[in-house]
Amino acid sequence: MNNLITDARHIPINEATQTISISPVVLQAPDRGVPLEIRITAPVAGRDLPIILLSHGHGPSLYIPSKDGYGPLANFYAAHGFVVIQPTHVNSKVAGLASNAPDGPLFWRSRVQDMSMILDHLDDIEASVPSIAGRLDHSKTAAVGHSLGGQTVGMLLGARLTDPKDPAAVDVNMIDPRIKVGVLLAAPGNGGDSLSENAKENYSALNPDFSHMTTKTLVVAGDADLAAHLTTRGADWYKDPFREGPGADAMLTLIGGKHGLGGVSGYDAKETSDEDPDRLAVVQRMTWAYLRSAFDEEDQAWSDACRALKSRASIHGYVDLK
Repeated sequence: MNNLITDARHIPINEATQTISISPVVLQAPDRGVPLEIRITAPVAGRDLPIILLSHGHGPSLYIPSKDGYGPLANFYAAHGFVVIQPTHVNSKVAGLASNAPDGPLFWRSRVQDMSMILDHLDDIEASVPSIAGRLDHSKTAAVGHSLGGQTVGMLLGARLTDPKDPAAVDVNMIDPRIKVGVLLAAPGNGGDSLSENAKENYSALNPDFSHMTTKTLVVAGDADLAAHLTTRGADWYKDPFREGPGADAMLTLIGGKHGLGGVSGYDAKETSDEDPDRLAVVQRMTWAYLRSAFDEEDQAWSDACRALKSRASIHGYVDLK
């Protein structure tokens, strides 16, 4: 029950179930600088559960950019049938490395490696957490990322990267074929002339090539996400992954949505300038439906959600399809 949502409740979802959250689960990674800490949120019951790897952003909060953030997404996905695994990337303020460490402040390569490392050790993770042991379907793995996490997920889906300031980072390919589908939430767009002078100087790794992003992808963008500190193009910048990614077959545009997309990163979070329970619920329900149908061609969740959004909640957003 959520008294705060109105229009979005018309987008259909399955019945919510009880969930459990296990944290921290720690993977030792000597070459990483610090161990990889993760949180697992899962339904209490059920087997053959699909998996979501959820990558946090690079926001201003102290704890949200870590395994302890993004509750509105992790809790929702788990309550509706997914096992959600959240890494704490090394750009995290609470449990990462100093921003002036090598490859900082974004640590873009390490972030992608974190996600693949989790898949490498998925059997070990299950064995160490009895409440989920033997209950995961490793063949159904998705990745969802917000903001910088969207760039992380984009690379796992096939997007490549060239950092003009790093001679070793030319057309870097870090695709992970174990990830079958992805969702990019307010992910950075093209680099080059699309970047602001601030971004060119401080965040030169925001320079992806989406033409190789062939994995099935949903792009989510807010039409009021201006990001003047990163781009000269305003909200249109966030639509680049959809336009240029061959695997990006759908895009959800949120009317009035800013970078927080209604509040995906945390409940009542200071970094959410567009907190709106209905907008958040649209993101939760539409992304859930997309992932459900991606894993089961006979599941009509995505087509049903698109119809409901158009007929009952169109003031909040719309979907473009290729």
